[in-house]
Amino acid sequence: MNSIGTILIHNRKIQVVFRFILGITFMAASFHKISDPGQFAQIIYGYGLFPENLINLIAIFVPFFEFFCGLLLIMGIWKGGACLIINIMLVGFIAAISINLIRGYEFDCGCFPGSSSSRYFNTITLLFRDIFLLCLGFSVLISDIQKKTR
Repeated sequence: MNSIGTILIHNRKIQVVFRFILGITFMAASFHKISDPGQFAQIIYGYGLFPENLINLIAIFVPFFEFFCGLLLIMGIWKGGACLIINIMLVGFIAAISINLIRGYEFDCGCFPGSSSSRYFNTITLLFRDIFLLCLGFSVLISDIQKKTR
């Protein structure tokens, strides 16, 4: 009997849905960051995790990686590479959120305009959202790898 994980990984329609969820989420999250990198730089600064001299570079380049990797996933081009980069970003986001939760910091994640994370509950929700997206990303990545090894 097949496990749920095996069914999810081998079902092409489900994998397309997972790719679209990841792709649309990352593209949508990138739009306001690309249009206002200064505001995004302030949000990154608020995390208290990055050297000040790198914050502007991060604020400029990360949103473009989000956008293009999301677009590649939706288009089905270089799925494995795009998904790997998205998964790495998600691990970084999860680590940053977790560290700030442990510190007790209140912050805006910078993902979507108007999504304030000023309360502990909202930050926990962000963490679980990113963990959920990472699970989707691992599924897409494993599916892509298994498809290439057949």
